[in-house]
Amino acid sequence: MYSLLICGILCLVTACSNSVGYTETVNNGITVDTLSGMLRIPVYDARVVLGTTNELAKSNERPQMTVILDYPFSIGKSEVTCGEFKSLMESQEYSIDCDHNDLPIMNVSYYDAVLFANERSKKEGLDTAYTYSSIVYDSDKHCSNLEGFAFHPEVNAYRLPTEAEWVLVASINWNPAQAWTAENSDYKVHRVCGKNTAENETCDMAGNVMEWINDWLGNFRDTTVTNYVGAPDGGSLGQRILKGGSNRNPAYSITLFSRGDVYTVTSSTRANYVGFRLAYGAIPNALWMGSDGKAAVSRVVPLANSSTLRSFTKTYAMKLAFRNDLTGNLAYIDYLGGALTVEEIQDSLSVYHPDISPDGKKVAFSTGLEGIAGKSALYVRDLDAEGSNLVKLDVESAAIPRWRVLENGDTAIVYVTDAGNNKNESDFKAASTWQVTFANGKFGEPQKLFDGAYHGGISEDNSLAVTGARLLRARVGKSSVIWYNEEQACNASLAQDSSKRTLFLDFGGKTGRDFVGSKYGTHERILVADSTGKLIQSVAAPKGYSFDHSEWIPSGNNLVVATLTNANGAHTKIVLVDMSDGSVVDLAEGDELWHPAFWFKKRVATGDGVSLDLDSAGMYLSEDHINSQSKHRVKMELYWKNLNTTNVLLVGSSRMEMGIDADMFPEWNMFNWAIPGIDPVRDMYFATNYGMNHSEHLKAVVFSLDIDSWRGTEDFLSLMLYSAPGYMYDANHQFWKDGVPEDLIAAVENSYPAETDVKHQISDRGTSMAISRGWDADPIEVFYDSVYTKKQMKFFNDRIEELKFFVDMASAKGIYVIGIIFPQAPQYKKTGALGLYGLQRSVAKEVIESLQAYSKENKHFVLMDENKMGDHDYTDDMAHNRDHLSYLGAAQMTARLDSVLKTLKW
Repeated sequence: MYSLLICGILCLVTACSNSVGYTETVNNGITVDTLSGMLRIPVYDARVVLGTTNELAKSNERPQMTVILDYPFSIGKSEVTCGEFKSLMESQEYSIDCDHNDLPIMNVSYYDAVLFANERSKKEGLDTAYTYSSIVYDSDKHCSNLEGFAFHPEVNAYRLPTEAEWVLVASINWNPAQAWTAENSDYKVHRVCGKNTAENETCDMAGNVMEWINDWLGNFRDTTVTNYVGAPDGGSLGQRILKGGSNRNPAYSITLFSRGDVYTVTSSTRANYVGFRLAYGAIPNALWMGSDGKAAVSRVVPLANSSTLRSFTKTYAMKLAFRNDLTGNLAYIDYLGGALTVEEIQDSLSVYHPDISPDGKKVAFSTGLEGIAGKSALYVRDLDAEGSNLVKLDVESAAIPRWRVLENGDTAIVYVTDAGNNKNESDFKAASTWQVTFANGKFGEPQKLFDGAYHGGISEDNSLAVTGARLLRARVGKSSVIWYNEEQACNASLAQDSSKRTLFLDFGGKTGRDFVGSKYGTHERILVADSTGKLIQSVAAPKGYSFDHSEWIPSGNNLVVATLTNANGAHTKIVLVDMSDGSVVDLAEGDELWHPAFWFKKRVATGDGVSLDLDSAGMYLSEDHINSQSKHRVKMELYWKNLNTTNVLLVGSSRMEMGIDADMFPEWNMFNWAIPGIDPVRDMYFATNYGMNHSEHLKAVVFSLDIDSWRGTEDFLSLMLYSAPGYMYDANHQFWKDGVPEDLIAAVENSYPAETDVKHQISDRGTSMAISRGWDADPIEVFYDSVYTKKQMKFFNDRIEELKFFVDMASAKGIYVIGIIFPQAPQYKKTGALGLYGLQRSVAKEVIESLQAYSKENKHFVLMDENKMGDHDYTDDMAHNRDHLSYLGAAQMTARLDSVLKTLKW
């Protein structure tokens, strides 16, 4: 534990622990700041330990990592109060519900917190630490997304504290036993600093409300880093950090190393026990560390989100690849991966001019650069985090690859033998343009197309080829010509939409100035020429920037991708340019981003005569969502894909989701549609409207009967139906009972995606298994009163009747209904409750006996009571936690379901 020594000044003593951080070498006292409500932390070469060595802790809380902080900063004495939040944010029309102005602000998202920090900075005449392009508010008038969001640690401004800062300060007087916790709070929030604290001490860092941290959630490494500010992004789930525990947590469970909640925490998460406190000050030489353990003092930040870009491309299937010139590596963003993250392929190859294959799965690149003479190698690799299946073209030299699809359907790559300065005629003609097919991971035999290095592209009919790098040269038919009055030009790119338009950049020459009608600087305008070289269009760069590395987007009609360079010549942004109106959308921000290539999947109609509204059809997820909605979006896609083969449909809560392995007995063609959250109304809705409307192949529908929590207090159905328009679109089309359009699956595939991590958790049959952790029942907990109210019992009984109605409907079609009561921790036998959420044991016993009697009356209903009032045979190693099975328990449960299915008469 930590001691506070007051010897005229405050000193922090060095300590070591397996579970908490420590600080050292802080020899100046913490003082009340001149900034209102803040304390000054005079840190110079202080050390703090993040994480723990506790093997039972979460993987993202291990191992320990030492962080050195070599800069002073300020931190809020207390959590931001309701009164403070309302005073600054009232103009934003926030919906704030507080009983008292001195209570900490709660139920705010990470984005709400950073907007407050920005407002305080602006009020005090400061620059802001956070930038963004637009704000998205949810139905409760809270910020659910900041498009183009970026944190700038070098700015002296108000912000959220980093995890290292927070732990350093919290370590000084860390004592959760004296905080507002589950033991003394009555599960209510209390006024800030309600516990006595000294003038120069923070309050409520443990308990009361959890606090937002500035950092993205990343993994630790057993190392020492300086001025750590978290991960460069939130990974595929976009996860953030919460610290300090709340009034709902027991004191023993609140630790300095804890980093989150029981649920996945993202920037849009809100809860009525989550608030924040402010920090202030620039972070010099800020360091980010990715999941690969590599530290960097710079990062690439994705800006435009998938939904914004979809308005241009009409699909979510999009990828952006580019060269990170600081590392020389290929980096990319997969917009179909859910939360935006930048992946960088680490190897020793220098990557220039990457180009994404027509199917979006591979990327070609060269080691040579436009305008630089010399030999170059050409490679193709998978566009994934490993950059797998790397293949080199075995030729003497190949540069600036461009994919194309030939008339016969083959995929080929066009390249040049030398990409040097084309100003000298003889040097230019000494090089040549070639084409090589690529299929099944292998190159074909290269074929020479013509003399001259035409690396700006070839038209579909081969009648036009262009190139830049000093002069704008074109091959028209078989003739070689120079366009643009032989003035200097570069970055030539030929459109792939049959328009034969050439995009290029110039150096503010006379021809361009005459066309535009005004002067402009080098690369400050994108110019477009028609198939004869005549200028037909120009688009200006945003103020303060110029263009570079501009390229038409294949199949993008009027869309262009380019980099922006600032006044110092640094390539700090990648942008999408809509040439139809000249608008510019920021895609990514970094220190040096080169040679962008943008790909999207062009929609092709199936021609089945059904016209789908692609803004609604198959849209089962939106930008603002939670984990269970992501899972259901994945399972909706899998449901339609498995529709004609599914014989056994599994519906229910996470108990069913984790408790049945749909892949274990492939002969039954099971599909596990269950998702987190107990809501029998939701389960019945999907089983009835989707399952029974497409029941041609169904033999059985299996429900999880979570009778310990059939209270009607949770409305997970609405959470699904109103999260995205696809569900209501299905309802408005009678759930496609008269026939599923061929294009519906393609619509789902191209809709807003679930996070990659979520997709990887779920098999093609909906299986999602969990590790074994044991029943975790010490101490045993019952979350709610076991005795249901009259209203809750009415809801309960209505669900029983609804189940029986469904059985009648299914039996008319020869379909069996199986209800499973999943096992919970056997320790619940010692309580008055059936399980985690209650239901008085005596009532539960009567309900189960009535269901058993009903199963004897109706041969199409089978009850599998695997809990047996706690007297089950699911051992500790078969449990994931107190009310969920692990993969071992799921194997036993699935085998028993298989046995039941075999007894039924089809």
